[in-house]
Amino acid sequence: MDKTEKGTPAASKKPAQVSSGQTVPALSVVPVSSALTVSGQGAHARNPGTALKPEWFDAIEVNLSATERRAATLGGRRTVKKEYQAAWLVKAVQCIDLTTLAGDDTPGRVHRLALKARRPIREDIVAALGLADTPPTVGAVCVYPTMVGPAVKALAGSGIPVASVATGFPAGLTPLPQRLAEIRYAVDQGAGEIDIVINRAQVLTQDWNGLYDEIRAMREACGEAHLKAILATGDLKTLRNVYKASMVAMMAGSDFIKTSTGKEDVNATLPVSLTMLRALRDYGEFTGEAVGFKPAGGLRTAKDALAWLALMKEELGRPWLEPNLFRIGASSMLADIERQLEHFVTGRYSALTHHALA
Repeated sequence: MDKTEKGTPAASKKPAQVSSGQTVPALSVVPVSSALTVSGQGAHARNPGTALKPEWFDAIEVNLSATERRAATLGGRRTVKKEYQAAWLVKAVQCIDLTTLAGDDTPGRVHRLALKARRPIREDIVAALGLADTPPTVGAVCVYPTMVGPAVKALAGSGIPVASVATGFPAGLTPLPQRLAEIRYAVDQGAGEIDIVINRAQVLTQDWNGLYDEIRAMREACGEAHLKAILATGDLKTLRNVYKASMVAMMAGSDFIKTSTGKEDVNATLPVSLTMLRALRDYGEFTGEAVGFKPAGGLRTAKDALAWLALMKEELGRPWLEPNLFRIGASSMLADIERQLEHFVTGRYSALTHHALA
């Protein structure tokens, strides 16, 4: 992506450090006869945020055609095959926020989803991959606030955090006191992560002070829970708006920035994600803070997972291939990944119905 930044230093190619002295192992790409490395969960250090500094983004310009060309390379030249692809797909499973956000959700459905989160890949496939001693789990389970209690109970002892959408999801247009109360309710129920939605009107009218103040209040309401700011990029109209909203959200203390609710007409796309990652990288250069990223909405296949993993690796580096800094908001994607891993192990494709989510 080409961008012109007037009065803003150019982004470095080096990402912000996760922590001083920390070493990050290479992504495992060893043959299936050996054990694939599987790392556990663990939240990254909170982003303290900064004062609102419009000079960091006011003059930003984003070249749409260059951004689209850059994103298009990911599905063509960036490919992995055989055991390397299997290793990347296992990594993708670890980064999934397994999600149910339906109007007919019940504690029983959430319980079944939690069981799948504990064992996202069928046991015979896990054994064939050499992972029986360290079976992978997903990054988190994401539900509505009223389903947080059942999810916490079903995931007890697993180490898998519960994420809750909040703040009038998906529109975010309820009064601010009610949005903050919803956050506190979800945290009281045991949510370790809160996926908030921003008021898109504040971006469209360039009300950066209002957007900053609201997200800052939401971060305060989260307490110790990590905050993921959903930008609903499909509603923001331009990549410049996407970049600016990303920067304001991070300045206000968001621990992750997230593309979409999954309810917009256009959800996660590679050009939008690239724009957000460049903002994230620039924020890291300004502050030294590592902020996570979560694409969501419309990601359904193993091929999608590989494209976003390649994007993260190339733009931010190896540290952003772990669930503490990268999540994929998805549900049906898991079934396709499991199907591809079964094909790697057996040489045969099964029907998707053999890989139910719950």
